[in-house]
Amino acid sequence: MDPLHEKLQKHFGFAGFLAGQELAIRAILAGQDSLIVMPTGGGKSLCYQLPALILDGITVVVSPLIALMKDQVDALIARGIPATAINSTLSESAMDERISGMARGDYRLVYIAPERFRSERFVRALSPLSIALFALDEAHCISQWGHDFRPDYLRMKHALAELGQPPVAALTATATPDVRDDIVAQLELGKNGRTTPQVLVSGFARHNLTFSVTRVSGREDKLGRIEKAAREQKNGIVYCSTRKNVERVTSELAKLNLNPIMYHAGMPDSDRHTAQDRFISSPHPLIVATNAFGMGIDRPDIRFVIHYDIPGSVEAYYQEAGRAGRDGEAAFCDLLFNYADLRTQEFFLEGSNPPPDLIRSTLDFIRRSCANGPAELDAKIIGEQIEGKTNDMAISTAIALLEKSGVIKREYDPTRKAAIYQLISRGPDEAAIDFTALEEKRKRDEHRLAKMVRYADARGCRHRFILDYFGDTSEHPTCTMCDNCHGKSRSEARLPDDEEVVILQKTLSCVARMKGRYGRGRVTQVLTGSTAKQIIAAGLDKLSTYNLLADEGSDYVWSLLDALIEAGCIEVSKDEYRTISLAPLGDDVMRLKKSIPIHLPDRRQKKVSASSSRRAELPDDLSPFDERAFEALRAWRREKADEMGGVPAYLIFSDRTLRDLARTLPADAEALQKVRGIGPAKLARFGNETLAIIAASRTW
Repeated sequence: MDPLHEKLQKHFGFAGFLAGQELAIRAILAGQDSLIVMPTGGGKSLCYQLPALILDGITVVVSPLIALMKDQVDALIARGIPATAINSTLSESAMDERISGMARGDYRLVYIAPERFRSERFVRALSPLSIALFALDEAHCISQWGHDFRPDYLRMKHALAELGQPPVAALTATATPDVRDDIVAQLELGKNGRTTPQVLVSGFARHNLTFSVTRVSGREDKLGRIEKAAREQKNGIVYCSTRKNVERVTSELAKLNLNPIMYHAGMPDSDRHTAQDRFISSPHPLIVATNAFGMGIDRPDIRFVIHYDIPGSVEAYYQEAGRAGRDGEAAFCDLLFNYADLRTQEFFLEGSNPPPDLIRSTLDFIRRSCANGPAELDAKIIGEQIEGKTNDMAISTAIALLEKSGVIKREYDPTRKAAIYQLISRGPDEAAIDFTALEEKRKRDEHRLAKMVRYADARGCRHRFILDYFGDTSEHPTCTMCDNCHGKSRSEARLPDDEEVVILQKTLSCVARMKGRYGRGRVTQVLTGSTAKQIIAAGLDKLSTYNLLADEGSDYVWSLLDALIEAGCIEVSKDEYRTISLAPLGDDVMRLKKSIPIHLPDRRQKKVSASSSRRAELPDDLSPFDERAFEALRAWRREKADEMGGVPAYLIFSDRTLRDLARTLPADAEALQKVRGIGPAKLARFGNETLAIIAASRTW
């Protein structure tokens, strides 16, 4: 065992790495800047926690939630790893003591809230320390193209300069290609003497989640759906877009005796901590919350996530929905959709994209207030003084934009618990603020909301829609785990061929050996050779059926288990744990006493390697391409989709792939296969026709 795996097992009890972890860790240990994109539950924290035990110096972790800090620090201390946190809950003396402890080398990891970096005094206190790694969690918060922009993150670039430009690891679960590019630019990864950054993206697929969109007429429909899920599935999260809706839904569910937990950012800290503790400790929690809840909450047995309101982007939706089924067992994610709900997101869109006149008015007021020096202000005061109809959200956004542009400066005064504003530039604001870029951001935000509506309206595979959105071009067939695909894409029930008979025997034998104590997720992990800590800790890697179907892939095995359940070969327990066991019919099939028709999944499903990672491509969707070729390809794709029985056109090629084809205009099969989204199967099926269309477009 190499030293890295030894430390993994010694300090964390894991026998192996999850997908993407080892590559990310080795890049960090090599001193490279890195942007690490992993789905919710993919194990991002280990990517900086393990290197912290090896690197010479302190690992600083910037984390946006106090609750997340506490959970991770407590877990590290329980493992004997010296760690601490610095945030607004500490007194000045306690903060100074922890900084002194950092200087003494008392800690390997120190979690710091981003708002701490508002204080130049604090940054100067850190600057003499030996910082081996600067890890920025939830890194999408630094990008205005992302779904959760936080102005405090913009200070990180300046803090890095003060701290001597240590290597940076930026981590996030929800970053599209353009957001990834913006994170690299905002943090200046690979610049200022640091090494060229590694951009590492792990797969986004979550085969155990069933995605659905339920059309609803109003509140009663929504509450009925939530009540049904809560009574049947027990453990769940209901997300609402506003605090008002959280309070209303919590009240209605309480009347139904469902004992809901309420959580939103407007609640007092003590109430939010109590709600979080109830969620973690309750055997069957039902929580109603805004998106303020969930970041860093690691409860694996959530069986459903329901969105009461439509989110503003696919990123936000997938991050929140991804908190279901982190134990690998079946879970469902339902979006309750009504077009009237779009008004809330449109309001948020206006608030996060203030018009130029509002930005100018905000700056004029700050100028007047700071005419004689720094002044204590807040968004509410500024909003009340500006003529016309405004809201605090729009004012706060305007302030953040002015700060980012270097026109003003804010510092948090902990003694007064207030923001102190200072005017930096007294010249014309037009020179400092790029209004063209702001208009482009508004268009992107509108596009993201439109994409979310397209997801709600989509008739094709919802899993494929999400993977395409995040630029995950791995080949996946139409699924059976979303409302659109369930039932309509299955093959006819048939007798298995000789190879499939052996696969059935292996599968049923594994179910029998696990003795009804586990669900489909664990059985899938055993058959595909997972090295997850739960598998190793339970000794399931010692079963004779361990790793027998690794070549088939987890998507196939999961679908096969579903087919065997439907055929009556496997029984599912009726309790909340949904464990599976061998039925008498399954025993007969395993022993070759019977052969029955089964809705067998397609074995052409491709396994995504556990170690697969790829360098993210720069977002070139806006780069020039041949419009004529693009339109010709799109027309052909539409005709081909009709010929194939009316399948969604993007199952042939995505719009991104069509743009890349029209941009690169490949002339042969070798060049064609280099285009994103074209693997060997699509090359064989559509390659000749695609090349012919491109060749013809060149003669027009």
